[in-house]
Amino acid sequence: MPLPMKSQLSSSAQIDVLIPAIEKDLTTLPYVVSAVKKHVKHPIGNILIVAPNRKRITELCRRKGYTFVNENSVLPITKKHIHYRSRTWDRSGWLFQQLLKLSGDTICSSNYFLVIDADTVLIRPHRFRKDGKTIVYCRSWSQPEYFNTYRRLLKRRAPKPTSFVTHYMLFEKSKLAQLKKAIESNHRVKWYSAILHSIDKSKQFGFSEFETYGNFLYTQSPGGLLLKKALNKSLPISVRQLTPGRISRLAGRYRSISFHQRKGYYRKAVKRSR
Repeated sequence: MPLPMKSQLSSSAQIDVLIPAIEKDLTTLPYVVSAVKKHVKHPIGNILIVAPNRKRITELCRRKGYTFVNENSVLPITKKHIHYRSRTWDRSGWLFQQLLKLSGDTICSSNYFLVIDADTVLIRPHRFRKDGKTIVYCRSWSQPEYFNTYRRLLKRRAPKPTSFVTHYMLFEKSKLAQLKKAIESNHRVKWYSAILHSIDKSKQFGFSEFETYGNFLYTQSPGGLLLKKALNKSLPISVRQLTPGRISRLAGRYRSISFHQRKGYYRKAVKRSR
């Protein structure tokens, strides 16, 4: 399948890039950023890595020219304030990273910012704005509890035209602010507190930032979104095993690839969740 020409994909809308990360992401992170620079057809502003203040992470950011943001400086709460675990799994860090993504409007400079997971590599050209509309990449399945939490937060059912959980999404500051304002109006507490209190913590997958923001956008203006299939492929290999030839073959069927087998927040949490 021939790919669209670069000139057809270019856009004048500058975007920042926000990537929450931990030390275990250092293997994939440079590949993620390189792919964003290659395949995102918008002028890229700042590339912000929101992460723990660890020497290996800060050194990588300095060496690569990324903007390091200490994750504990973003919100009034940190990971230690989140208790979302059972005897067999721990999702506290996973949830904290979602709150960090939803805080991008306070740390990014551009009106639009792309959030992408630190284990997902784009392999085809992408753009996220066209003719005044936001392009959203989607998949066909989701977790039911995401929509239960959405209903508690927004006091209405999610429209669910599709699933917006596809490992990356463009956020618009003003729209994100509207979402937070709606949550706070419903619950009379800060948006992050409302999220923490609305999750059924007996469920392992209780909240999705992408599902929540995407459904909120669709509720506000369904005609303002262009929905495209995400075509993501999870690979059970190391990113270092990828060759240009393999990427080229994968790009014939997929838009992005992910390396979820090494994803986790802290090593101790990963042990409990496996």
